[in-house]
Amino acid sequence: MAAEAPALIGSNGDSLREAFGKTLSALADEFPKVVVLDADIAGGTGVHHFRKSHPERLLQFGIAEQNMMAAAGGLAATGLIPVVTTFAVFCLRAIEQARLSLAYARRNAKIVASHPGLDVGPDGGSAQALEDIAAFRAIPGMTVISPADPIEMALATRAILEFDGPVYMRTGRSPAKRLFGDDHRFEIGKGQIIRDGSDATIVACGVEVGRALEAAERLAGESLSVRVVNMPTIKPIDSELLARCAAETGAVVTAEDHNIHGGLGGAVAEALAATHPAPIEFVGVKDVFGASGEPDELAEHFGIGAGHIAEAVRRVIARKTARP
Repeated sequence: MAAEAPALIGSNGDSLREAFGKTLSALADEFPKVVVLDADIAGGTGVHHFRKSHPERLLQFGIAEQNMMAAAGGLAATGLIPVVTTFAVFCLRAIEQARLSLAYARRNAKIVASHPGLDVGPDGGSAQALEDIAAFRAIPGMTVISPADPIEMALATRAILEFDGPVYMRTGRSPAKRLFGDDHRFEIGKGQIIRDGSDATIVACGVEVGRALEAAERLAGESLSVRVVNMPTIKPIDSELLARCAAETGAVVTAEDHNIHGGLGGAVAEALAATHPAPIEFVGVKDVFGASGEPDELAEHFGIGAGHIAEAVRRVIARKTARP
């Protein structure tokens, strides 16, 4: 049953974790088979909203993520739709149970992880999951999603409940920029061109989508026309859209709040190698652990800010024009 731990965040409704928690609570009656599994951090993951509205459907596991992940497999076997919630870095300690009890068993369960990447900010490097996309992307049958703003998070929350299969979805700790309007659409496996351009394409996910748009705007002042693609589903990735963008712009930059290895950049490179190879530059954390600081300060320090994305675009355009 739900424990009465205090919410860690209050009225700020702009973070992705809050958008997720509010949406999950609002959809609970429409999806009566949904049960939420909590590792004693409902206030941090946003599911304190669900705990308040549907306390009889929130199961408290305490600090026992491996047990929680395995139990989700059993609950899914009975026909329920378990939603496992914890911080992204704690999901990594339960990767074996996620692999065996959920993906290998082909269970219809959802893992929703808050506090990913440098977005965690002052919590420091030990709490910043920079490897989670790579880890879950490598599990067969696991769908991996990283929405960009609260509107998209709400749409993605509904989509994963309607989807039949295991899903890993990132939320986020910090207030997120509102990028999309109420007419925004989300479909698992599909990306969207959210700013058109002809000189290069930036493919981004999560908090990096806003920074990609800022980079494109800066580059417009240098008479560079840059396309921005929002890629919320990292697996399965929208290979058709990527091939089209590579063919039309001839150069690609990826941007993610994640280790440079194994995340969105790797997925884009794999897709384009099989369809339309093009020069690619990768913006991400360069195989180091994070540190304590505010998210935007860390983005600048670790090279994933808008200026770094813009510089990567200049490099990739130079490589494109230098090709024989």
